[in-house]
Amino acid sequence: MTIDDPIRSRASAEQRKWRELPRTRPTHIETPGPGQESVWSYPRPPRVEPVSRMIRVEFAGALLAESAAGLRVIETSSPPVYYVPPGDVALDLLQGSEATTFCEWKGTARYWNLRVADRCATDAAWSYADPEPGFESIRDHLAFHAGRVDSCTLGGERVIPQSGQYYGGWITSEIVGPFKGEPGSERW
Repeated sequence: MTIDDPIRSRASAEQRKWRELPRTRPTHIETPGPGQESVWSYPRPPRVEPVSRMIRVEFAGALLAESAAGLRVIETSSPPVYYVPPGDVALDLLQGSEATTFCEWKGTARYWNLRVADRCATDAAWSYADPEPGFESIRDHLAFHAGRVDSCTLGGERVIPQSGQYYGGWITSEIVGPFKGEPGSERW
């Protein structure tokens, strides 16, 4: 047994716990209109999809990210999370954070602080250096919390941040909920 075995074993147990957690559906799910999607039609486990619409992220007057080659992760009950290839991100404006989180599907995320001149946004972006199988395509791509930067747009539409401190989904006019992260949605 190596030193990593107990850590790997704890991570596997945590992963199983969250994957097997009983989930409920809210009593009212919005009906999508023409050209809309319901987050309640998204899969569980989540799926990664390519995005050809322009993704833009701005902070303190600087363009942090701009890409028409992004990826989105969709999962039941949550607005999509958009990931930008590192080549389309101003990496010189990112500083590594000590923060990490664990997703039962994607693995361990590392967080990034943003610094532009005298402004800083703590843990405003995250990435997966070693994602779980099935999520290899988001390796080293960066996702941004829309509520921790000045502006995030998708195809020119300004996004609304997903509620809740932990979640990083982007709400646009093309999706309907209700969305996980709202009060009372912990078990969705």
